[in-house]
Order: sequence, then C-alpha cells, then structure tokens
Amino acid sequence: MSSDVPYHHGDLPTALVNAAMELLEENGGADLSLRAVARRAGVSTAAPYRHFPDRNALLSAVAAVGYTELAKDLAAACADPMTADDLATIAVAYVRFALTRPGLFRVMFAEGCDTESPDRVAAVAAIHQYLDYIVKRAVPGADPEPMATATWALVHGLAFLHLDGKLDSSADSVVDGTVRGAVRAVLASRAAGS
Repeated sequence: MSSDVPYHHGDLPTALVNAAMELLEENGGADLSLRAVARRAGVSTAAPYRHFPDRNALLSAVAAVGYTELAKDLAAACADPMTADDLATIAVAYVRFALTRPGLFRVMFAEGCDTESPDRVAAVAAIHQYLDYIVKRAVPGADPEPMATATWALVHGLAFLHLDGKLDSSADSVVDGTVRGAVRAVLASRAAGS
C-alpha cells in the first residue's frame, strides 16, 4: 500500500509486518525502520509504536512469519523424509530459501530479535521439532539432538557462505550440488565412524 492511500485496514500489526516483508523483498532490509514500514503501510510514523515498541519487536514478528514460511518450504521439499537423501533435499530447500529471500533470512538469523516474543519462540520451537523429527527418521541410530544441531549448523553455515559470496551461487544446480555433497560427506563420515 503506498503512502498516498489512506490506511483503513483493521489489523495494523499484520499490515506492518506485511509492509516490512515487502521492504525486505525489495531492498534486503537496508531501510527497514519503523518509519519506513509506516510509510509503506500508509500510516503515520507514530502508528507502529502502538503495536511494536521498537524495531526489534517488529523484527521479531517478521522473523516469526519467516520461520513459518521456511517450515512450509522445507516440508514442501520432502513431505515424508526417510533417508539421508531426503535430508539433503531439505538442506537444499533451506539454502534456496536463504538465497531467494536474503533480507528475510538475515532478519531471522542475523538481526537482534526479542527472544520473549511468543510468536517467534513458537516458530523457532516448531523448526527445532521438525529438524529433530527429520533426523530421527533419516539418520536412524544417531543421537537425535546433537545430530539435529550439527545438521542445522552445517546447512545454516552453507546458507550464509552462499549468501555472502564465499561459495558459488551462479546456478541452482551448483548450489544443490554443493549442499548435497556437504550433507552426504558429513553423513558418510558419521557412518564410517560408527
């Protein structure tokens, strides 16, 4: 919604989060301030403060939406993970999410957020539960909690290495090959050490 259109939406917090998401899609969050979000939503610059006391509170709400969308993308990549290859497919989906939505991904993981935000805490817990579930099914015999942490650390690191230009992101096939290769290498070394 442009700033020259009067605001008549009944759900200002959602409108503000949506405006923030739009700004992230457009410019990666370079100007993601409450003032910029208010302008995008077509409300006064004071209006966001009725629902978000500061930028971190808004970022927490945006991050919660991001975690929910990430979870949907991961589940869509492989609805019923059973194997190490399925785990690699989900890892690829994670990295692709980061590459296609870099502003949102950085808000989710590189910005200070309110750790007391119930929506953000619930969304993060859902991601943790999903990862534990995947590991239990795809890597039987592994201690699920440390394996889930190690897998997330690996894939998350790959996402940021690609985002920051440290790994080749020139084509989806290149990214997919790098991510699948790394996941397979770690799982193969685990199997060899068993």
